Amino acid sequence: MTTITASDVNKLRQVTGAGLMDCKAALTETGGDFEGAIDFLRKKGAKIAAKRADRDATEGAVIALTSADSTTGVIIVLSCETDFVGKNENFVAFAKEVAEIALNNKPATLEALKALPMGNATIDARLLDEVAKIGEKIDVVKYELIQGSNVVAYIHGANRMGVLVEMNNAPSDANMVAGKDAAMQIAAMNPVAVDRDGVDSTTIERELEVGKEQARQEGKPEAMIEKIAMGKLEKFYKDSTLLNQEFVKDGSKTVAKMLQDTEAGLTIKQFRRVQLG
Repeated sequence: MTTITASDVNKLRQVTGAGLMDCKAALTETGGDFEGAIDFLRKKGAKIAAKRADRDATEGAVIALTSADSTTGVIIVLSCETDFVGKNENFVAFAKEVAEIALNNKPATLEALKALPMGNATIDARLLDEVAKIGEKIDVVKYELIQGSNVVAYIHGANRMGVLVEMNNAPSDANMVAGKDAAMQIAAMNPVAVDRDGVDSTTIERELEVGKEQARQEGKPEAMIEKIAMGKLEKFYKDSTLLNQEFVKDGSKTVAKMLQDTEAGLTIKQFRRVQLG
């Protein structure tokens, strides 16, 4: 019978992060085969994941990062079942490590991200390690990537929401502050697009129909219905598109005006807003 030493158990624990008893059980089950023990723990994680597949995993951590040269930004969401796990330092550190891998490799899809190496395995395999270790349904469920000339990242509410903003001008101290303010605006006001040109036709048609129906319910003359609906659409643009919104830090100006006051020609090209749930 193979003797399992404390050193063997500790080595497996350092590689997988699993508990001492789980590591000892894995090594015992596999006759001291180190690689086999790693696979054993992952299979345990897969079994737990299968059993908990129907559980809601609406807690977790959102991580938003940008590269040192501000040309790339990523957001990832690592989900779990409970707020207790979502706030755990090791869980958040794991989420940050996944985000850094995404930032360095710039995968095109979530599936491609999960296939990337993380230590001695893929991210997908390491997720099973975490499931085995924690006993909750854990997964990377969202991933966003922006590449451009000037990307700013913002994390809101203790890793519960992440925002990426791309600006048109080259990075400067002033516009980085403005970009952060714009990201905070996006987090708070949840705009549907950068400007009216970015609103899709389905949304416009829906807003016009709602406006018309509201006008009819108010008893407005049929001849005025179209004009009233157009007025309501204009208000929708003002309330729901980023550049036209009132700037939350100074209601006397729009976000577009805040950007122009910061730096000539400064504007937002695109943004991403991702939150838990």
